Amino acid sequence: MKLTKELFLSLNFLPEVLDNINDGVNVVDTDGMIVYINEISANYAGKKKEEMLGNPITDFYPAAILLTVLQNRQPVLDKKIHFVPPKKYIVNSYPLFYKGEFIGAFSVFRDIQEIEQLNNKIKQLEIQVNLNKPEDDFSHVVHLGTMQSVYKQAKKIVGSLGGPRHSIITGASGTGKTMLANIIYNYAKEIGVISKNAPFIEINCAQFTNPDIAAMEIFGSVEGAYTGSKKKKGLFEQANGGILFLDEAHTIENYQSLLLKAIESGKIRRIGDTKEIEINVIVIAASTKNLHEVFLPELYQRLGQYEMYLPSLQERSLEEKEQLFLHFVRKYENAVWEARRIRYHVVFTPQAKHALLNAVYPRNIRQMRDVINYSIDASSPLVEDIGEKTDITTIVGLEHIPFDVSENLEAEKNNPPPTNKITDDVGEFILNQHKKGDGPRKISHRLAEMGYDVPYYKVAYYLKKENSN
Repeated sequence: MKLTKELFLSLNFLPEVLDNINDGVNVVDTDGMIVYINEISANYAGKKKEEMLGNPITDFYPAAILLTVLQNRQPVLDKKIHFVPPKKYIVNSYPLFYKGEFIGAFSVFRDIQEIEQLNNKIKQLEIQVNLNKPEDDFSHVVHLGTMQSVYKQAKKIVGSLGGPRHSIITGASGTGKTMLANIIYNYAKEIGVISKNAPFIEINCAQFTNPDIAAMEIFGSVEGAYTGSKKKKGLFEQANGGILFLDEAHTIENYQSLLLKAIESGKIRRIGDTKEIEINVIVIAASTKNLHEVFLPELYQRLGQYEMYLPSLQERSLEEKEQLFLHFVRKYENAVWEARRIRYHVVFTPQAKHALLNAVYPRNIRQMRDVINYSIDASSPLVEDIGEKTDITTIVGLEHIPFDVSENLEAEKNNPPPTNKITDDVGEFILNQHKKGDGPRKISHRLAEMGYDVPYYKVAYYLKKENSN
């Protein structure tokens, strides 16, 4: 027997089909009484179909969209999401007409709870990726103090009239050495020293435990150079026409001579090959060690034509720390907007802000960023509590800051720092602002924004006293 449309309808297979689809189906008359319901819908309501048939739809779905369709006789498509705890679903509802007469309505809905949960996880991952990815450039964030001279020196590496130079960047872990190398790279593209599509090749030299593998990675190899070796481009060839950034360069001691030869001659030879390949690469070596004590004198001399030192956070001014602090807070707010389209306003109490700005960060900028993000996370509402809100403010207090951020954080919590005293940091801030042309009232207002209650007349007296010395 061949199944036809007529046979299908005559055998009344439609209810069986509707009971086995993934969507819920409700059909009501003009009074909102249920005339048909499938298994999925009954399961959502936690009832049996027999219990629901002939009863008002509102007994089981109090805010049913079908009521709107009954009233307006117009379809409602993907407009509202209903909640039948703990389920969440999206509904499409349509009017029913027979020979031009309105006789009822039906709805088709689907559970989207799992989809919503997956979307929330994806959005949360997007936020974390945006918050934790390395900074390409802090020059627009920190534009004062020690870093101002570092950025100026960085530009000279590739922007001087004598042409681009190799360089060395030293500093403790987390001070921004990769970021500084990126600044040099971007500036070199901007002024045309390298092309817009020039490569930036970064490698952490500490990952090489075997000097032979390290040499192969940096200089490449040919097939048959050793057992199992294949033809492979090295990092120098990959970086040709651009910048090769050697992080943790103090670990390359086993192949310094090969590196020196490549820099001096502008040529490299793949491991196992006899042919030399010309390369044009700017080398930037970064390290947490003093490379003068580690490198061969000739190699240090070649690379150290420009040597820059990145100070730790402890060596930087309070105002510079505050600029970084504000940058990371704004970055968090922007990440929430990008992922969820929520205007997120993060407000730190004066005590919390003071604790974060004066905390000890052994891993420097990276750790400061992580602590700020952790503190905001701790004060933030859960995704399930946000609902349909599009504008949220959260207050970050001392209780939200991880206790290992500072050796003195517990003391800060029990004895909040005085906000009306002109400490060394506050005094330095006052003098810096005064040099920029700010008067006592404006400086006092800026201090208030930072959580310090220093009246303008105290600022004026401090400036008068300092100018008389």
